[in-house]
Amino acid sequence: MSVSPGIYPVVEKKFTEPEVDHTDGIGTKGFYHWRERTFGAAVIDALAMNLNDLALARAIPYKLQNHLTLPADDHLAILDIVRSLAAESRNRQIAITGGETSIHDNSDSLDISISMSGIVDDAQPNIMESGQVLLGLPSNGLHANGFSLVRKLFGDESRADFTHPTAVYLDKIRVLQKRVRVNGMMHITGGAFTKLKDLLHDADAVIERPLEPQPIFEEIYQRGVTDEEMYKTFNCGTGMVLAVDQSDSETVSVITGAKPIGRVVKGSGFVVLASAFSKQQVNY
Repeated sequence: MSVSPGIYPVVEKKFTEPEVDHTDGIGTKGFYHWRERTFGAAVIDALAMNLNDLALARAIPYKLQNHLTLPADDHLAILDIVRSLAAESRNRQIAITGGETSIHDNSDSLDISISMSGIVDDAQPNIMESGQVLLGLPSNGLHANGFSLVRKLFGDESRADFTHPTAVYLDKIRVLQKRVRVNGMMHITGGAFTKLKDLLHDADAVIERPLEPQPIFEEIYQRGVTDEEMYKTFNCGTGMVLAVDQSDSETVSVITGAKPIGRVVKGSGFVVLASAFSKQQVNY
């Protein structure tokens, strides 16, 4: 590594493989993390939102930069966040190459935004085509999306459901890729199941057996949220959707714990889903 005349290090490119970058944060979920001071869980949320999306690109993360936004100049909170981020990054062999902290005293919410880079050692198209099987990797409840609606419905109510960290799927995906070809995959976050439309190639995704939603989703539904809104805002029990050949379906289930939820058929790019809340058909 050489050093520029200023204070910023200039690093020569380390890899010859293609690279991909991704940026995401914890959004409105940070309101609850700040109130409950669950900073370690907030760090995992921020990492997961990037790690899971890098998995879609078949990428191996190797460095990140972070931007912390706090509603108060709380040095103990900053120390806790940075310490947790350093520990999690070290465990994953991800270098932290920079960071910034901002204090927004007119806010009431924490945000942890991360920009992460990964190398792509096995680039391939990410598409879902007719004849493939859809499998769902279970979520662990509310991930780091949909919290603007959660806050509207629940206000300042304190719930463990609101600060439980997002599941990380990258590790399972990396193991899986060594055994079978995953034709298409989507991280079910903002936009939820409508995001599948981006991967459909002259085909429709038909989800006949969605995974069972955790109780928190049933409670949200009972507060007047429609089936259509539930499945375009929340993961509703499914953290990631994988499209694989029928012959690989059982192997995928054994390795990852994913369960069959539907199929890809010839079509025009629509998602058809049988709601687990009412059995009503939802179309996107």
